[in-house]
Amino acid sequence: QVQLVESGGGLVQAGDSLRLSCAASGRTFSRYNMGWFRQGTGKEREFVAVIRWDGGNTLYGDSVKGRFTISRDNTKNTVYLQMDSLKPEDTAVYSCAADRAGSFAYSILSRAEAYDYWGQGTQITVSS
Repeated sequence: QVQLVESGGGLVQAGDSLRLSCAASGRTFSRYNMGWFRQGTGKEREFVAVIRWDGGNTLYGDSVKGRFTISRDNTKNTVYLQMDSLKPEDTAVYSCAADRAGSFAYSILSRAEAYDYWGQGTQITVSS
């Protein structure tokens, strides 16, 4: 029903910026909350950010708040993650995910099991 493809990953230095994109197929993209998660080697999956179906509200994980910005363009079926002031500890595989919109609450959307569709992930490596 929804296919997601991430792009924009790569190798950067600490303090640099990257912008990730997640392109979605499907006719009901605007009805999905869209989130980003990340997982570093040997670490558990971590919530990064989520944006409501209409772009009207956002939530961020504590480790990225103030540095990362999530946005979406429903006319292009794309969600973005702008990452500024990158740190080595941001190194991880970043995945986007789609949730069939109902409630919009941190207690639900910070958990990976809330999401119905996932992209393949893209690697971000931040060197010091």
